[in-house]
Amino acid sequence: MENFPIINLEKLNGSERANTMEMIKDACENWGFLELVNHGIPPEVMDTVEKLTKGHYKKCMEQRFKELVASKGLEAVQAEVTDLDWESTFFLRHLPISNISEVPDLDDEYRVVMRDFAKRLEKLAEELLDLLCENLGLERGYLKKAFYGTKGPNFGTKAKEPRFEAMKAMEADAKVDPVACA
Repeated sequence: MENFPIINLEKLNGSERANTMEMIKDACENWGFLELVNHGIPPEVMDTVEKLTKGHYKKCMEQRFKELVASKGLEAVQAEVTDLDWESTFFLRHLPISNISEVPDLDDEYRVVMRDFAKRLEKLAEELLDLLCENLGLERGYLKKAFYGTKGPNFGTKAKEPRFEAMKAMEADAKVDPVACA
């Protein structure tokens, strides 16, 4: 395979199963990663996760920007905004024990959506591990057991938003309407 490996999981349920399994094998051996499509997580769920994540960052960035302007003044903040080139992230741990209730400033809707997304992602990961077992000639569930660890598997979601663009947008708003930052 010469192109970036994109695996259509729907093709596992038909005459193209052998070819799809070969594509997974090739992706693992020659690329070390792959993209899954038609994986069973509805696009609406993924769109909601993206929308809520961006909304969370917008709300937090606006509040931080207002606090910064209040404490340092607009001119000082403009100098800082010009120099920003980093991103803001947080890590939601789903397994073995979720930390979603400990992350501050998350809306209840976001917590509910992320818990649902985590369950769906865990199921997909287990299905992918079983496909890898099949390709390796291992018993179904072998890799899940191997990666389970003493307290269960570890998996989480890194949520990120480029802070530079968000701060630049707020800076532009502040130039138009300084009262909006008060």
